[in-house]
Amino acid sequence: MKEIKTKRLILRGYLISDWKDLVEGIGDFEVSKWLKKVPYPYTEKDAKDYLKKSIKRQKKNDNTNYVFALYHKKDKKFIGSVGLHAIDYFSGVATTGSWLNKQYWRQGYITEAKIAVNNFAFNKLKLRRLGTDIYVDNIASNSVQEKLGYKLEGVKRKAARSKATEKIHDVNIYGLLKEDWLKIKNKLR
Repeated sequence: MKEIKTKRLILRGYLISDWKDLVEGIGDFEVSKWLKKVPYPYTEKDAKDYLKKSIKRQKKNDNTNYVFALYHKKDKKFIGSVGLHAIDYFSGVATTGSWLNKQYWRQGYITEAKIAVNNFAFNKLKLRRLGTDIYVDNIASNSVQEKLGYKLEGVKRKAARSKATEKIHDVNIYGLLKEDWLKIKNKLR
């Protein structure tokens, strides 16, 4: 798995030893309620099962999915993840997703990580478009996408259900083209 270093983070593959930090971060209801496939409460068994599957996928060198664990250099802690999913090299497209431990919200960590992952997707993987779906009522995540240059392309009504809340959400559809990324990336911090 490719490792990417930023100012405050190391983006790396998962380790089984990440399980406690995973339970702490994604097990917080304020985090899990914004995610489609994450149950609440989130247990040690959930974390270990997920990590084992993810590590197995990493070892297979599956180049259609990259899920980066966000490792905080100073705190020496796994604090979230950013992924590139369903990569279609022929079409040059992928979808993205992310989550972050609530203790690290509003400090620019997802922006920092997504800048690195976007650069990886466009420069190393030679993709031309990234897309992401965000619950309409997740104001912070919508704001991050817009800050990163993603364009709102539409809304899918009642398109997703949170496993943690069982609530059905409308979803904003965002897209980012490589040429738009090249115009905005140097303005981001």
